[in-house]
Amino acid sequence: MPTKVKAASGVEKVMKMIKDHSVKIIDLKFTDLIGQWQHFSVTATEFSAEIFEDGIGFDGSSIRGFQKIHESDMLLFPDPATAFLDPFTTAPTLSLVCDIADPITHESYSRDPRHIAKKAEAYLRSTGLADTAFFGPEPEFFILDHVRFDQSHNFGYYYLDSEEGFWNSGADDERNLGHKPRFKEGYFPTSPIDSLQDLRSAMVLTLEAVGVAVEVHHHEVATAGQTEIDMRRDTLVRMADNYLLYKYVTKNVAKKHGKTVTFMPKPIFGDNGSGMHVHQSLWKGGKPLFAGNGYAGLSEMAMYYIGGLLKHAPALCAITNPTTNSYKRLVPGFEAPVNLAYSQRNRSASVRIPMYSTNPKAKRVEFRCPDPTCNPYTGFAALLMAGLDGIINKIDPGKPLDKDIYDMTREQLRDVPSTPGSLAESLKELENDHEFLLRGDVFTEDVIETWIEYKTEKEVEPIQLRPHPYEFLLYYDA
Repeated sequence: MPTKVKAASGVEKVMKMIKDHSVKIIDLKFTDLIGQWQHFSVTATEFSAEIFEDGIGFDGSSIRGFQKIHESDMLLFPDPATAFLDPFTTAPTLSLVCDIADPITHESYSRDPRHIAKKAEAYLRSTGLADTAFFGPEPEFFILDHVRFDQSHNFGYYYLDSEEGFWNSGADDERNLGHKPRFKEGYFPTSPIDSLQDLRSAMVLTLEAVGVAVEVHHHEVATAGQTEIDMRRDTLVRMADNYLLYKYVTKNVAKKHGKTVTFMPKPIFGDNGSGMHVHQSLWKGGKPLFAGNGYAGLSEMAMYYIGGLLKHAPALCAITNPTTNSYKRLVPGFEAPVNLAYSQRNRSASVRIPMYSTNPKAKRVEFRCPDPTCNPYTGFAALLMAGLDGIINKIDPGKPLDKDIYDMTREQLRDVPSTPGSLAESLKELENDHEFLLRGDVFTEDVIETWIEYKTEKEVEPIQLRPHPYEFLLYYDA
């Protein structure tokens, strides 16, 4: 079952927070298999320290990727280390992230993404190779002013708008003051072209107020409010917790300012999509293990870790790029790194070794394929398992590709593998290549099967069945 509170201090701290801040509502958050926070709330008068030990029930059959109707009862166990005061509620509210267990056996639930992430950390320690994996994702997202979308039997459309969008440079509007970032030129002029400085700062300060350390924020390449806010690296489970809190904060701060946030990888045609480059490193006994005397200052272990990422990348994409829209971004010849090669400093390679610092503690590898629709618990766990497979099996990543891959010809790229071209392809790759995920019982067959089944039935097939608006432009008069 989920790890029970070993010391009363964590629970006592939460109960003290409830009293000191006159908390009226305790909000219990957990993650569905797809990677979205779910929640329900209890009053402070009904909440007690016993809940940390005994759990609290909920209906698992209504949660995506979870239970069938005849086995719906599940338990939540709040983690006292995740407590924060919610900055968006009217009533004083304390939030807690929870683990999930079976109410009969009290065993941890195999499809609880947070449990999978915890098992990945435990498996890492069991190998003796390292005791800590640090992750530093760089999520990108769009801050928009207006969105409409609908789908039925006889119509389907979407409409996005942003005051900052370059398509509004000619708008006959009293608020049009010009100074709109051109397509692919949003990285990164100052205001007034960058109109979102204050809003991003509000997001950052709110993140810090709820305990998420932030390193930097800036406008990203695309027009129409593309943004990046980078969190300080952390251990796998803590970073996954922080990433879902990051989404919660950015979306709600935007809403307070009359704007809306989307983490869709490719919401706007003709400009850059939103990725989530993921920095990774292994440590043991407080010492970094990826620094060495090899290529780009890497250790042999780091090179093998890269070998594992590259070997399993097609299968990883089913988890790190888990939507049909993900593959509107992962298109050969455009901005996203689809070629499975590694290189120092080179942002056109799928694995990059940043060279900002010579400090061994800063040595890391960056996997550039993922996007922000990734479930952080399963995504980071899968990346770690691929890297560990590379280390255990001494997988040679081959020679680096220190060229601008975007300028290489098809002939030059003939022997360079690439990411799958669709979600359906990546799910097939995962079906054929997931043994590395099963080590240490980190992922289980039921998780892999449920993931493939859900994504196929709920996303791949519905998209395949529906006509696309652009098809009318192409074929209506055929």
